[in-house]
Amino acid sequence: MASLFNSTPKMPLLLEDVEKGKDQQDEDENCEEQDLHARTGVSIVRSFIIVGVLTFINLVTFIAAFTFVGAISYLQSAFKMDDSKSGLISLVFTISSVLFGQIYGYLGDRWNRKYIMCAGMSFWSAIILCKSYVPKEYFTVFLLINGLSGAAEASFKITAPSIIADVFVGDRRSRALNLYYLAAPFGCGLGYIIGSKVTSAFGGAWQWAFRIISALGLVGVLLMAAFVKEPSRGAAEEKNKPLSFKGWLMDANQLRKNRSLLFSTLGTIMVKFVAAAFGFWAVTFLKRARALMLQKAPYQTQLSNYDDSLIFGGLTVISGILGVGTGAEIAKRCRKYNPRADPIVCAVGLLGSAIFLLLAIILADISLVATYVFIFIGTIFLSLNFSVSTDIRLYVVSPTRRSTAQALSMAGSHLLGEAGSSYFIGLISDRIKSYNPDSALSNFRSLQYALMVCPFVLVFGGGFFFACALFVENDRKKAETESEDHYSGEKPDCDPSMNTESSRM
Repeated sequence: MASLFNSTPKMPLLLEDVEKGKDQQDEDENCEEQDLHARTGVSIVRSFIIVGVLTFINLVTFIAAFTFVGAISYLQSAFKMDDSKSGLISLVFTISSVLFGQIYGYLGDRWNRKYIMCAGMSFWSAIILCKSYVPKEYFTVFLLINGLSGAAEASFKITAPSIIADVFVGDRRSRALNLYYLAAPFGCGLGYIIGSKVTSAFGGAWQWAFRIISALGLVGVLLMAAFVKEPSRGAAEEKNKPLSFKGWLMDANQLRKNRSLLFSTLGTIMVKFVAAAFGFWAVTFLKRARALMLQKAPYQTQLSNYDDSLIFGGLTVISGILGVGTGAEIAKRCRKYNPRADPIVCAVGLLGSAIFLLLAIILADISLVATYVFIFIGTIFLSLNFSVSTDIRLYVVSPTRRSTAQALSMAGSHLLGEAGSSYFIGLISDRIKSYNPDSALSNFRSLQYALMVCPFVLVFGGGFFFACALFVENDRKKAETESEDHYSGEKPDCDPSMNTESSRM
């Protein structure tokens, strides 16, 4: 394992050599950038706009997911849900997303991805709006509609990263993915805030929060239709057309042999489990801790003067942005000295997160300030891997299999990680609670013990990413070599004066 961290020291260079090297590097980068956008048919300005639009839509989907969590107390009251029943909603959503995701993975490698996303997100916006009109007597209908929203959302989640991979390469691709995945923590935090504050502002009418999200989704569809352009698949890897596609079974068989993809997916399963479970139950857990502390010290009225949804949402936004940005930057810098840096950064992040989340759970009924501090630090560590792990799954797979790889990876991470995590934690909580009389202490302890599963899951995730580091260098080279077989023709020469029509917006 120590060999993972080994690096070869570089010999000192003369100042003249450094300056010449920088000039040559700048010239090569300008030439490469011009060549890149000529091959993809997407200008540099349009490329940035595409990433911005996709990031906005990704933000809206995460806001929608956690708006439900922010308004969970109102929904539990309206539909008369206990802890396990609340987790069932997330389970149905995820299973539907995974099943339909395989279809989108196949289509995303062969059809126009822009049309797939526009159609899927249009249906998603309509479904979110329909969700707000379900009467409280029809919980089954609400469950079904939530499943349909997962099926529609998968059309975007599967295909969007492959488009980013086709308009950027190298460090720019990493930075673009970094921006795209900043939407995850930012959207989670805004979802908590919108879910609680909008519902409270409308007197407990949780429906208005979903109506606002539906409108934002429609805005995203219009932006996508106007500004997103379908890039040439794999052209960013400096290859020429035509592409050669294999059958789905052959693609799946090749991906099955990719050990970097396998171990990074297993690590992501652990991340999804914790992110979904802790994200779903954290606010409820904090509210129960506050209620218990207030019961112990009824005269400390300041304990009841804080909104846990607002605080947790704000901390999630800040810590997530710091974590995603820091993870991408650390990986970028370490990659220059160690080609296995990406999975190592992911592994260290998960192990650090496990320590701080465990401290947060243990200290919740002793000091809420300390609990929030440790949640903040733990979320930063957890967020280190968000964009980096996706980057791994893109560069160890050839361009014609990226959507399929995303779909299969999402199937594993969602089904084994996210799908049942909140339901599983709720089930454990209800089972523990059933052995104790109903009280504030019983409600708190049952959920506290259930959430202690999360830090131990993260330890396993760290181990999987360390295993990924053993194979990632070779698998990346194999993907580059394999992609040569999908193309024919010579690499085009770089002409600084080149200004082809295909590179324009």
